[in-house]
Amino acid sequence: MTLEILKDKEELRAVIDAYATLGDDKKLTEQMALFTPDTTYNVFMNGHQVVATSGRDQMEKDFAEHIAQVKTYFTLNGQFSVTVDGDTASGVSFSQLKMIRETEGKDVLTDYSVRYEDTFVRQDGKWLIKARIGHFIMIEVREINN
Repeated sequence: MTLEILKDKEELRAVIDAYATLGDDKKLTEQMALFTPDTTYNVFMNGHQVVATSGRDQMEKDFAEHIAQVKTYFTLNGQFSVTVDGDTASGVSFSQLKMIRETEGKDVLTDYSVRYEDTFVRQDGKWLIKARIGHFIMIEVREINN
């Protein structure tokens, strides 16, 4: 493995971690800057597709609607593997994503175990997400006391 490949892998991991951190902080504009303008974003829950978004502008609108419903996000990233081929790359990452929403005056925690499949491209020397597929494998919902 060359030093260039190792550098690319480190930069790609930084993109994945930035996605999580910016999402947790609800910094939507900065988070969207991690995607190509023609990005695609798909979500599957229990094997069924529940989200299919094309284009960064549409994705930003969809994410903004979601953010408005969530009080708190917390993401913990785990394993990440990526294959780099010049200015393209593909990878798989795993995350624990927690969201707190208020329902009928009570805080409700939804805990997701997610496997992301990503396609990346390097544009103007910067790695961006070209396509993201989220497989929400386990979902737990419970009321919490804060």
